[in-house]
Amino acid sequence: MPVGKMVARGLAPMVRQMAPRAAAGLFRSVLDAAIDGRGRFPGAIAVADRHLSRADGNHVMAANDIVEQHVRLAGAQGFVTSLGGFAVMAVALPANVTGLAVLQSRMVAAIAHLRAYDLSDPRVRTAVTACLLGEDAIDELITKGALPATPLAIATAPVHDPTLDNRVAAELGTILTARVGGKRLGLTVSRRIPLVGGGVGAVVDAVSTYRVGRYAQGELPPRRSV
Repeated sequence: MPVGKMVARGLAPMVRQMAPRAAAGLFRSVLDAAIDGRGRFPGAIAVADRHLSRADGNHVMAANDIVEQHVRLAGAQGFVTSLGGFAVMAVALPANVTGLAVLQSRMVAAIAHLRAYDLSDPRVRTAVTACLLGEDAIDELITKGALPATPLAIATAPVHDPTLDNRVAAELGTILTARVGGKRLGLTVSRRIPLVGGGVGAVVDAVSTYRVGRYAQGELPPRRSV
């Protein structure tokens, strides 16, 4: 079953009708599920510890394996939720976007845990959210003054700023609702073609997840010798 259906069933249809800030509030709860886990969906700490054990304690290898695993999962669910073409897009695309966000946030949080960031710290959770925006969006928002600093600076700030947390979540909510609304027209059109849409969905979601993972690896260096 795709991750979007496992974790976000019932949430995606509501996102389509929400304003960006309302979607941001909903998305924060999705992030909590990704970090803490829900039912059979393991949270970020469990995922990180499992990969670290398989890598015989090699943190670099474990982080790379986490990214590779989530790239595969993102590609698989991107294919499944895009396979039906136009007929099912109205339902599948919101579930796909929400599920992809769950996967990517768990991936980033697992990397952060490997590198000794405390996932119970609200500053770190804000930084995880910021990583999902991607490097280009972060740079643009900093240039425009919409964000004060990079995810690393947010994670290591002296104090937690709830206003910043809301701002980052609102930006991500805006991106989420824009995708659900089909503003990325090229992807939307290609997904209307059965089978072809599945391949496009798989590639786009996999590449997006890979970029987020690599950005998180570069942006969140180890906080101690590991």
